[in-house]
Amino acid sequence: MSEQNKDVVGRWFTGFWGNPWNPSIIEELATPDIVVHYPMHEPKKGRAAVTQFITEFREAFPDLNFWGVGDLVAEGDLVVGRWEGGGTHTGPAFSDFRLGSLPAASGRKMTFAGTTVLRVRDGRIAEELGQEDALTAMLQLGLIRLPEQSGYAG
Repeated sequence: MSEQNKDVVGRWFTGFWGNPWNPSIIEELATPDIVVHYPMHEPKKGRAAVTQFITEFREAFPDLNFWGVGDLVAEGDLVVGRWEGGGTHTGPAFSDFRLGSLPAASGRKMTFAGTTVLRVRDGRIAEELGQEDALTAMLQLGLIRLPEQSGYAG
C-alpha cells in the first residue's frame, strides 16, 4: 500500500504543484473534503476552496513551480516529501498570504523549500499539511523586513 500511496502523491505533486499544472488533478485525486494547509496561508478545505486557492496563486505567479527533492517516505496512509520551488509575481494582486497582500505585478521573486505530509485515503489525497520556509518567502516578497542594524559592533 505504501508504494501505491507514493505513486498517488507523486502524481498529485506533479499535477498540482508542478508547471505546467493540471487543474483536473483536483477532481481526479483529491477527496471531496481535502484539507490543504501551509502556514503562509489560511487552511483550505474541500475541492472548491483548494481549486480557488491554486487558481488564484497561479494567476498571481504564472511561473509557479515546485518539485520534489529526494525520495518520498511512506508509512501506512502517510507520505512525506521534501520540495523546493517558487515563482515570480507578475500577475494580479494576491492577498492570500497571512502576512499581507501583494499589489498587481510586483515583480517579486520567491524561492524556498519545505516538507509536506500527505494523508492518502482510498487512493486520493485527503490532507496536505506542509511546513515551508515562510520567513525566506516573505522576506523575498517584501512582506516582512529584517530589523535595521544599529551599527553597534559589540
